[in-house]
Amino acid sequence: MGLFACSSPKPVPSESEVPDAGAQVPAAGVPGCVAYGVPQQTGVVPEVLPELSGLSASVRHPGVFWAHNDSGNDFEVFAIDEAGGVRARLKLTGAEPRDVEDVAVGPCAPGEARTCVFLADIGDNFEVREQVRLFRFPEPETLADASVAVEPMPFTYPDGAHDAESLVLDARSGRLGVLTKTRRSLGDLYALDGLRPGTVIQATKLGTLEASQGLDRLSTAASLHPSGQRLLVRTYSRVWELRQSGAEDLESLLKGSLVEVPAGSQAQAEAVAYFADGQGYLLGTEFTGQPLWRVGCR
Repeated sequence: MGLFACSSPKPVPSESEVPDAGAQVPAAGVPGCVAYGVPQQTGVVPEVLPELSGLSASVRHPGVFWAHNDSGNDFEVFAIDEAGGVRARLKLTGAEPRDVEDVAVGPCAPGEARTCVFLADIGDNFEVREQVRLFRFPEPETLADASVAVEPMPFTYPDGAHDAESLVLDARSGRLGVLTKTRRSLGDLYALDGLRPGTVIQATKLGTLEASQGLDRLSTAASLHPSGQRLLVRTYSRVWELRQSGAEDLESLLKGSLVEVPAGSQAQAEAVAYFADGQGYLLGTEFTGQPLWRVGCR
């Protein structure tokens, strides 16, 4: 959930105004784009997502992203395409969420081939929740409107309550993590090892992500590259990418370099997701009718 009142959307930046040919740091030795192109609008946020807060590329359905609303809306998740077309609407049952802030898709559990959709009920603006949780359900084999039961998987932090809006899922291992939202940095990364239904586990702090010279803070979304060697982090004004060649896990990824990458102008920017093939990313935002931006390889 955003902390600031939104402003009027700005025009899309020109090629000379976004981190591109002259400003971008080329990505060397990591899978994916060497450099990103100028953001291109592909569509708009659909009416069913007036508070779009999370995006994640489907594993089973090419070209589809799973998306959801912020708190105060019905407990639902939507399958959309990058133009904002709604392909399916899933009504979720089995839990009462408080503040769902992000979504990720990957192995249902470490070592499983089956894929699940994970929703992160981790928002805590006033940092008062004793425990937070993820919700899990198998990724549907077909895209159709349906009712789906979720499994709650609760956890606590070892150092007190935190607000968070960013969920991380390593597609290689099925390992899950949460990046907190704070004014002090881009957030602290916690691993959720052993997360499962019916048991409250304690997260493990792995480290802190900081922009150079404290340039940015208040992370609103994250997406881990299929290779596990890049991590996108969204804030209200920028998109960052953490890169580490050969990173085998979240701990080694945190040792990488953090660079700014292109971001199209959006009010209340709260969603980012790599494409399923890792060749670029999609940017979403709260408010119906706002642009959806595709950022591909240059």
